[in-house]
Amino acid sequence: MLKTRITEFFGIERPIVQGGLMWVARAELAAAVANAGGIGFMTALTYPESEGLRAEIRKCRQLTDKPFGVNLTFLPTLRPPDYPAYIQVCIDEGVRFIETAGRNPEPYMEAIKAAGIRVIHKCTSVRHAIKAEKIGCDAVSIDGFEAAGHPGEDDVTSLILVPLTRDAISLPIIASGGFADGRGLVAALGLGADGMNMGTRFVATREAPVHEHIKQALVAHNERDTRLIMRSLRNTERVMHNTTVDKVLEIEGRGNTRIEDIIPYVSGMVGKEMLEDGDLEKGTLAAGQCMGLIRDIPSCRELLDRIMLEADTLIRERFAGVFQT
Repeated sequence: MLKTRITEFFGIERPIVQGGLMWVARAELAAAVANAGGIGFMTALTYPESEGLRAEIRKCRQLTDKPFGVNLTFLPTLRPPDYPAYIQVCIDEGVRFIETAGRNPEPYMEAIKAAGIRVIHKCTSVRHAIKAEKIGCDAVSIDGFEAAGHPGEDDVTSLILVPLTRDAISLPIIASGGFADGRGLVAALGLGADGMNMGTRFVATREAPVHEHIKQALVAHNERDTRLIMRSLRNTERVMHNTTVDKVLEIEGRGNTRIEDIIPYVSGMVGKEMLEDGDLEKGTLAAGQCMGLIRDIPSCRELLDRIMLEADTLIRERFAGVFQT
């Protein structure tokens, strides 16, 4: 057993976090991770209305009596979601942990903290982590450039970003971006984090509510099979390579790209359909470079058991006798 500030922070057995995954992080997955000793975060904006989140929280409580949380991403959009309503549902339902991402959560911090909810803010740079500590966040999840989805615009990998963040803040840190096994967990702890976050790896588990073709694609692809889209809009996203991604890059390559030019290809609803019907060419699928480390589709319990065994073996055997006094 590894006891860290993150296991104590969440009240969990293993320092492993399943981050918010749009359309994927539902009750089944979050509960499976929780029952395996980690902690899962359901994604609030998967549900168009806050009452859908309420029903999913209650469903998760039927599947586990262990801690879980809710991810709330603040997006730049012409029609912003009713964030106060989602927050109120979390308060009403006794959610103890909210992972915020995207824009600065400061406008909502007073209401969240007044309810006794702990806030973990997902950051992509040291300066954002420093700001998160300043506004009262309780922990930070720091995303390296290897990560799926939106890794920021600085292109700094986890190997550098995690220790720099450790040097800059005193909060518990969750390392994210490129982590998929026990070796990654040991590395994250060695770099100064208190636990690790996995996103892409959890999509390739039996409990993830996505089409089997998606899971098999994560196994079949390797670390070179991602691309960075929307760089021209300074909204970079790391996705699995397919023909739709090539089309997006071709449009961006023309210059003067507007979001309207690529919306038909990168729309979240198209991505949702892709996850449901398994059409690998339909839209864009967020995926990290850790695809190269994904070789099977285990249950969450099997995955976490394997990670902890690998980490324990690495610490006890490989490092035994390395340092002589």
